[in-house]
Amino acid sequence: MSGRLIAAESFSRRTWMRHCSLILAGWSGSGLAASGAVILVVGDSLSAEYGIARGSGWVALLQQRMDQERRGVQVVNASISGDTTAGGRSRLNALLQQHKPTHVIIELGANDALRGLPITSTRENLTAMTRAAQATGAHVLLVGMQVPPNYGKAYTESFAGVFVEVTQATKAALVPFLLKGVADSPRADELFQTDRIHPKEAAHPIMLDNVWPILVRLLPRTAPAR
Repeated sequence: MSGRLIAAESFSRRTWMRHCSLILAGWSGSGLAASGAVILVVGDSLSAEYGIARGSGWVALLQQRMDQERRGVQVVNASISGDTTAGGRSRLNALLQQHKPTHVIIELGANDALRGLPITSTRENLTAMTRAAQATGAHVLLVGMQVPPNYGKAYTESFAGVFVEVTQATKAALVPFLLKGVADSPRADELFQTDRIHPKEAAHPIMLDNVWPILVRLLPRTAPAR
């Protein structure tokens, strides 16, 4: 066989394999097309992997689970340690324009409480963020937080109620408490870093499990990968 024929055959084989790979990339393991969903996470240190190894936080684990289930979902983590609801609100529009998400997860509010900011401001900021994301057509999932009992009964109840109030007003989805099974666990001492505020790496799979069942209801329906 001549060199020219060998080259032509090689080129044809490469073209065919590339064609097949493009087809496979557009299908999940179940034969369903990838969803094309983009999830934007706007959060604080709880989502920004504060004090733990890169790639071990619940947002990174979310992308890993999406990949394992071959859902064709891209997760964008735009979380910043120390961010407040006011900070998130100020940068949300630019993030929406840049990433054009189909879904937005808002995990903010804890730093408002730590700084003693008015609950009315927290409510207003979360509502504005939710409505801004919804105005682009994105589904919104609000992630609720709670503060320790030493803040006083009135404040702790009012703070937890903010997330419920916002979702009721906007019809957004709600994760009641990101740290359920962590902060209220008998093993809480083992699951938090020495500052008693930020969870250790071992806690992040639990946090993901709190978010996952609510989030998947908002995603395009796909069969599990085989």
